[in-house]
Amino acid sequence: MTSVTLDGQETRISGDLPEVGAVAPAFNLLDRQQQPVSLDDFSGRKLLNIFPKIVTPVCGNSVRKFNQYAEQHPETPMLMISADSPEEQQGFCSSEGLSNVIALSAAGSSFGEDYGVRIMEGMAEGCLARSVLVLDEDNKVLYRQLVPEIGQEPDYDAALAALKG
Repeated sequence: MTSVTLDGQETRISGDLPEVGAVAPAFNLLDRQQQPVSLDDFSGRKLLNIFPKIVTPVCGNSVRKFNQYAEQHPETPMLMISADSPEEQQGFCSSEGLSNVIALSAAGSSFGEDYGVRIMEGMAEGCLARSVLVLDEDNKVLYRQLVPEIGQEPDYDAALAALKG
């Protein structure tokens, strides 16, 4: 099992992110309106921003940052994935005016296990470890980052560069 740290404490997660060149696992999640969506619903290159809890400062910052990019690139699906409920995601995105990203709830799904990012212990158990994936039009992984310390922001520049190709 892989691990990350949370406030400096080693924290086990459920596995490993898909490798570069691998096809990302299919998923079925709920959007902010509680409608089911799958990975195949999104065409072209796409970014998956995976994080623990949308209302925390670092998670909120990442959603805001990717929302700014999505505003300039509406053709690129920017998927914000957490174990928060669709209502929590809707509340945050509405209060922040974040309408360019697509918030998806992994609550009650196998997403965390399928992507190797479910936190297995500690105060964040059941949440998702902070990570970013960029997928091509065939859902092959072009870029992956598992952020080693959950309290740190992802490498936005590297992720966006991979997204641009």
